[in-house]
Amino acid sequence: MNTAHTTLDVTPSPLALLLLGRESDPASERGVDCPGDLPAASDPGLVERAHAAKARLGDRLFVLGHHYQRDEVIQFADVTGDSFKLARDAAARPEAEYIVFCGVHFMAESADILTSDAQQVILPDLAAGCSMADMATAEQVAEAWDVLTDAGVADVTVPVTYMNSSADIKAFTGRHGGTVCTSSNARRALEWAFAQAGRGGADGKVLFLPDQHLGRNTAVRDLGMSLDDCVVYNPHKPGGGLTADELRRARIILWRGHCSVHGRFSLDSVTEVRERIPGVNVLVHPECRHEVVAAADHVGSTEHIISMLEAAPAGSRWAIGTELNLVRRLAARYAPQGKEIVFLDRTVCFCSTMNRIDLPHLVWALESLADGKVVNRIQVDPETEHFARLALDRMLALP
Repeated sequence: MNTAHTTLDVTPSPLALLLLGRESDPASERGVDCPGDLPAASDPGLVERAHAAKARLGDRLFVLGHHYQRDEVIQFADVTGDSFKLARDAAARPEAEYIVFCGVHFMAESADILTSDAQQVILPDLAAGCSMADMATAEQVAEAWDVLTDAGVADVTVPVTYMNSSADIKAFTGRHGGTVCTSSNARRALEWAFAQAGRGGADGKVLFLPDQHLGRNTAVRDLGMSLDDCVVYNPHKPGGGLTADELRRARIILWRGHCSVHGRFSLDSVTEVRERIPGVNVLVHPECRHEVVAAADHVGSTEHIISMLEAAPAGSRWAIGTELNLVRRLAARYAPQGKEIVFLDRTVCFCSTMNRIDLPHLVWALESLADGKVVNRIQVDPETEHFARLALDRMLALP
């Protein structure tokens, strides 16, 4: 019996090693380290230490606080807002040498892209990533474009990436003639992209990254498309789990990604809150599932949710489908006006990665900067920055 074996020289791909847990993806959005000795969370002097470090830094420091941050952190923010608003606010403060971004990694990347070379962007905890942004790696998206090319549709496809994506994905979009969008201007970005894609005379298509729900909701609710016009590309299946014919028939190719917070809300959540609170207004973020958005009374971005609640009449009742830190903050703010604001679901759901930015990390970062030591600086390489900025500039040029 011949027992000889043929030895094959097989080198696993970077993606295979990543999925096996044996390698990290250098193009991934999420950081992994937070060097240095953190003060104890139980330290009663943390608030005083943060104020003292800010005072030492003066105008050299500008602290950005995303709406989903903890109250203990947001109290030290010079401005609050969503990711894109904060990045633009940072660019509008050229005198600030240090931009401390209390948010997540992709937000700090966007701030680095939009600010000057003289400014340094700091993320208090490099492990504060975004699960949605991590659902689309540079390697996966490049492979997907090859699939579209093989199907003969890449030439009539324009990529659009949500702001909640890594700098690498924004750069990919810029290289291929696409743009970035926010939840506020997704409709306008898709209209622009379809117009660009249709110039060749064929039916134009859009590859929407990385949040399938925002892409689907915008296409169906705002552009009047049908669910049949949408297909979902799954990067973990060969060919994205789609046939060439399915890709050719589709109008919008949605990446199989989602927000771990907004994706938790269900149709049952809407039904239950309507039964529990008579006359309640259901207001949800467009990152929610399509059936949740369809059942809601109002849909809008984080900034839209805030402005709608501000304008709401006294005595009105609201169930909000977005991150819990923001909902609790809004409920406390408007309770004196008689506005009842509750979280849409009974399950407590914070953004776990956003919550990695806590007071000990913020104090450590501020004190380090005050002592002349730059920590956790976020730097996007020049080539990536160039093409990502190109995609961002296309968005800024939209009416």
